[in-house]
Amino acid sequence: MAETADPAPLLTRDAAVLLEPLRDGVPRTRAELASLTGLARSTVATRLSALTAAGLVVPAGGAVSSGGRPPACVAFNPAARILLAIDLGATHGVVAVADLSGRILETESSEISIADGPEPVLDWAIRAARTLLERTSRPAADLVGIGIGLPGPVEHSTGMPTNPPIMPGWDRFDVPGYVRPRLGAPVLVDNDVNLLALGEHATAWREHSDLLFVKVATGIGAGIISGGRLQRGAQGSAGDLGHVRVPFTRGNPRHGEPGADLEALASGPAIARALTAAGTEAATSNDVVALERQGSGAAIQAIRQAGRDLGEVLATCVNLLNPSVVVIGGSIARAGEHLLAGVREVVYGQSTPLATQHLAIVPAKAGATGGVLGAAIMVIQNTLDPGAIDAAAGAE
Repeated sequence: MAETADPAPLLTRDAAVLLEPLRDGVPRTRAELASLTGLARSTVATRLSALTAAGLVVPAGGAVSSGGRPPACVAFNPAARILLAIDLGATHGVVAVADLSGRILETESSEISIADGPEPVLDWAIRAARTLLERTSRPAADLVGIGIGLPGPVEHSTGMPTNPPIMPGWDRFDVPGYVRPRLGAPVLVDNDVNLLALGEHATAWREHSDLLFVKVATGIGAGIISGGRLQRGAQGSAGDLGHVRVPFTRGNPRHGEPGADLEALASGPAIARALTAAGTEAATSNDVVALERQGSGAAIQAIRQAGRDLGEVLATCVNLLNPSVVVIGGSIARAGEHLLAGVREVVYGQSTPLATQHLAIVPAKAGATGGVLGAAIMVIQNTLDPGAIDAAAGAE
């Protein structure tokens, strides 16, 4: 796809309000839309005409008649536009094209190294995106936005990484400013754990409005969904579990302290270090998982203890946030039930009975596409949600 100017905003606020009840995929009549939105029937008719002209709404047959001609129904057409979703991890990258329902249409993935720096990594993602867009044969005007996930802290309002520990050269790099002119669409950036939370929520737990997603891999972080919305905090740093102190547990021998940061105890590299110190050689998260799958008793015990350490922090999170679901993902979670068993042991024992009465602690289900699905949902919410349109108008 050639470089283009940014597209105009897709919707006015009234049009977004009218489209919102249709985004669940259920066709509705004009009278139903007027009742659901509180808009006057004349406004509904005007906005529907505009949405139909844009291809976002299409006829969908008739409703059951109570006498006379059945009233006509309309439905949301998510295929009317497309978006790009990019998930960049420490050692992997996934780029996808999706429609406005979040359905993934095309994907491209590759091994990368985030430590190579922003320009080489983003150039790969841009090349992959252009290849996918050519494969879809869609015009440039159909691209409404680009969502990018990064494996480190991100200031969401600017899209800039902020002191990312495993991303040399990325600090305060203007990711939207680099990608936007090359692909010709607005760019949103967030940390990968927030996007994994969005993807997991949409994939398996849509009926739950309060969910905590925890990624245990090279680092440890959480994505918080409360009241059905992702919570980023004042500066975008909500969910930084890795630097929470873990009291009343194994000390940090490097510092001679009675407690340690969670990441120093329960991350993949921390488990690998503990195994190596005990005589079982391991260097990475993948080594830890491989040992567990080979039936190593040392690895199983180390992973379960990491789960207990994680549970020490999550017990407080459960009391504070009262989620109905805690989802555990990341490379270490792929080691089976041992990590979750340790988490459950502590969380159910230390959290209040009311907070755990109906709490599920479960493994992630979204799989390899969870990150790009979350990036797609971020773009969809920013493009179609009335609140996001209000916020954008207020910022102008």
